[in-house]
Amino acid sequence: MSFFPKISFQCEVEEYLTKVFRNNELITALGTQEAESKYQSLLSHLSHPPGFTTVRVNTHLASVKHVKKLLFEEIQKQFKGLCVPVLEHPKLQDILLIPVIGPRRDLKKHSSEVIVGAHCGYAVLRGAHVYVPGIISTSRFMKAGDLVSVYSDIEGKCKRGAKEFEGVKVFLGNGISELSRSEIFSSSGPLNGMGVRMIEPVYLSLSFDNVLPSYLFLQNLPSVIVSHILKPQPGERILDMCAAPGGKTTHLATLMHDQGEVIAMDKIANKVKKIKQNAELLQLNCIKAFHYDGTKALSVEKREDEQEGPPFLPESFDRILLDAPCSGMGQRPNMAYSSTLKEVTSYQPLQRKLFTVAVKLLKPGGVLVYSTCTITLSENEEQVAWALKTFPCLQLQPQEPHIGGEGMRGAGLSLDQLKLLQRFDPSAVPLQGMDINSLQDSGEDDLISLANKDCIGFFIAKFIKSNSK
Repeated sequence: MSFFPKISFQCEVEEYLTKVFRNNELITALGTQEAESKYQSLLSHLSHPPGFTTVRVNTHLASVKHVKKLLFEEIQKQFKGLCVPVLEHPKLQDILLIPVIGPRRDLKKHSSEVIVGAHCGYAVLRGAHVYVPGIISTSRFMKAGDLVSVYSDIEGKCKRGAKEFEGVKVFLGNGISELSRSEIFSSSGPLNGMGVRMIEPVYLSLSFDNVLPSYLFLQNLPSVIVSHILKPQPGERILDMCAAPGGKTTHLATLMHDQGEVIAMDKIANKVKKIKQNAELLQLNCIKAFHYDGTKALSVEKREDEQEGPPFLPESFDRILLDAPCSGMGQRPNMAYSSTLKEVTSYQPLQRKLFTVAVKLLKPGGVLVYSTCTITLSENEEQVAWALKTFPCLQLQPQEPHIGGEGMRGAGLSLDQLKLLQRFDPSAVPLQGMDINSLQDSGEDDLISLANKDCIGFFIAKFIKSNSK
């Protein structure tokens, strides 16, 4: 039940992906028709938001039961009494799942329009209101208080301040304008603040603007699973190599009961600032964040200055998370992927540089978890095959909890090896949408099973380092 067009790519990227999902190993195992059907289904899923909002509870400050009660009250308030459940996950005791209602096909469109950028549009589809920086264009005579229909300029072709736009636009729902057109585009006008308060979004999701900021963290389901798989222990020294904005960093610190040391690095200074803000907001003290390039984090000689930050000596960490920079093709919703093939293929060598440093920084017996939010073979299963060949000290490990599917064929890994990997493929379930009637008819187990699959595209591999060579 596709509501939006399938995700579009630049021609060379589309050709590249087609080869990936029609590789010989895959075709031999599934047959041409099934492989093609799965690929086309994946493209449709990627343009739609996941079917559930995942909330990780900051168990350092509050119990899951307490936050569940507060969230249910917030739903009643925001959804005007609509009965939408808040679900606890049986295998992930620190998250709550909230079903997303939609797509709602019967919304009336208004003559007054607001056009927003693609990224703003994707945020709206996941429950956000429209903020002024995301607005590109409005109807000529729009005033504060007007009922407006909000559209996303998915191709990025609308000119800022345009009074009308006839290009490709996708309907996101209706809202009430908080500002007039002249206020939004005035040179002295507000650059921040809410521009449109959504009242009838196509996908009805809970808005988390200023909702329990110290008690919860919005994360995609697989991103929560990663930290559980690394399984940090109190008192250990953990490295999060590419940590911004700090969702996994703060989760690791919480799982360690804020005892030990979590070193978080990122090469972008503003993002490191965000990690520190999140650690402070969630009242976690064991996190130390540094503005540093992970590819240069290995020190070849002992330093005299006793400085606690990078670079670090070999075998300095008990566990390492490498949530690597990637092409991001698993993120949902995304209707138009703009990166070039050169950009897409630039990630594999970068990931290998980071991985090599990670292996050297890990203690013997230590655990390394590698993850991405993309769907390619080159950044996922091919990296595992390369790592096992390049570093004889690494052994692939079972993952707990194992909620996603097995790895994808095409990188020459054995079936046993593929079973140890987790690939989250949203096309594993039909693109069905959810209305209030079907929600009330569904059992909790069925909803949890759906949430496990209808998430972003993601990949996880877990290794143990057997010796120091």
